[in-house]
Amino acid sequence: MDPTDQDLIQDGTVADTVIRDTVQDVGFLDLMAHNLGLVAAFVALMYITASICAVREVMNSRTSQGSVAWLLSLFFLPYITVPLYFVFGWRSFSDYAKIQATLGRAERARRADELGLTDHEETRDWPVLSRVAGVPFLAGNTAELLIDGEATFSAIKKAIAEAQNVIFFQFFAIHEDALGREMADALIARAKEGIRVYFLYDDVGSHGLSRAYLNRLKEAGIKVCGFNENHKFLRLLGPMRLNYRNHRKLVVTDLRTAFVGGHNVADQYVGRNKWFGRWRDTHVKVSGPAGVGCALSFTEDWLWASGERIELPPVTEVPMPGDESVLVMPTGPADKLEECAIAFVEAAARAKKRFWITTPYLVPSLDVQTALCAAAMRGVDVRILLPEKRDHWTVWLASHAYEDTLVQRGVKVYRYTDGFLHQKVTLLDDDLVSIGTVNFDNRSFQINFELTLWFTHERMIGKVEEMLETDFKSAKLTWPEAFQSRSYVFRVLAQGARLLSPIL
Repeated sequence: MDPTDQDLIQDGTVADTVIRDTVQDVGFLDLMAHNLGLVAAFVALMYITASICAVREVMNSRTSQGSVAWLLSLFFLPYITVPLYFVFGWRSFSDYAKIQATLGRAERARRADELGLTDHEETRDWPVLSRVAGVPFLAGNTAELLIDGEATFSAIKKAIAEAQNVIFFQFFAIHEDALGREMADALIARAKEGIRVYFLYDDVGSHGLSRAYLNRLKEAGIKVCGFNENHKFLRLLGPMRLNYRNHRKLVVTDLRTAFVGGHNVADQYVGRNKWFGRWRDTHVKVSGPAGVGCALSFTEDWLWASGERIELPPVTEVPMPGDESVLVMPTGPADKLEECAIAFVEAAARAKKRFWITTPYLVPSLDVQTALCAAAMRGVDVRILLPEKRDHWTVWLASHAYEDTLVQRGVKVYRYTDGFLHQKVTLLDDDLVSIGTVNFDNRSFQINFELTLWFTHERMIGKVEEMLETDFKSAKLTWPEAFQSRSYVFRVLAQGARLLSPIL
């Protein structure tokens, strides 16, 4: 074939392609031209919705930086930003606040005082924590530290087997694996014996649960509900709450004994995952008035999630089996302020000798960073224990960027090497311990529903001190130049992940 002919064929192919693309473009433009009314209506609807979102963001702003970013995006990219705003920006939990009022949260401090449950001395010594919790420190509890999964789930199974009246079972993540089936079997057995069982899971954390798993629970008479079950995508009075998750891990038996901590229900939490190896986590068992406080937290979540009110028997007397004071602190996006962050910033500000933190994720707000750096600068032994291994790439990368900022200002950051660390524990001087579900990240402080128990008794403080000293022996200290010694690509990725901190 003559080269000229070949060129003509190629030119013809290119021409055909150009003509075909042009016809398609003309067809699209023709379609648009014949539906200008619909196009105009769609554009108008987008900008009206973007305007509503913008006004709402201005009126409900918590940080100027975040609000300015939303406003600019809503103005310049409404088609993309409006759906994202409904998922990540629309914070509307007035219905949850109404439930808190309906169930008498504001009256609990007075009621605890009437029943003689209030520890007035501890409440006076820690006024900010008590105000955040909305209740006083409760006296007369027993508390047991549960280290790692075997101890935790053995104790929970025992309490379930011994329950006489009711069981509240609530976890962020429940997997349909060996442990998940074991817990289901334990609950089903008690339900068949006439015990009332309530099973509450988070739709995001437990997204892998099959309909067969849930139906098996329901068929046994267990009340089952997903936290967002009545708050699905774009409901008229409640936009998608997918970004707002119930991160609480709570089991209550007979309204008296409660289990709170970092464990979820999955094989990895009892060390059955080869990648993670040992799963280092901490739970705590409390019995007494604090168990009642945890039960009340569950009833609020259940009413919001299911629309069903759990009728509790009138409380005229609460057993006080021990001598430990406990503060029960539920926090979440329904709070008027960032109450969870206020509590931990207060703890950092009160520290005189040491402030030890264990958390799997380090993505703190500017206020929390400032409090930690200020404590370190005034000579407090501020330590943060993080996992060396990763489970979420983005959060793990961001934690390295924040780690560098804190280390440069005197905060000691350790990386745990004996498996994966997931516990959420803090130790303040010889005065205060927290054990709960709160990570040191923006999601726990601002977005998620969380639960923290605070302890002041020297017995619990001593046990936690011993536990954390052992953990630090299995960790390596981050040196000041560690981040800068990383590759340039790693540092760029870490700083880029840090930009996503408001939703991590």
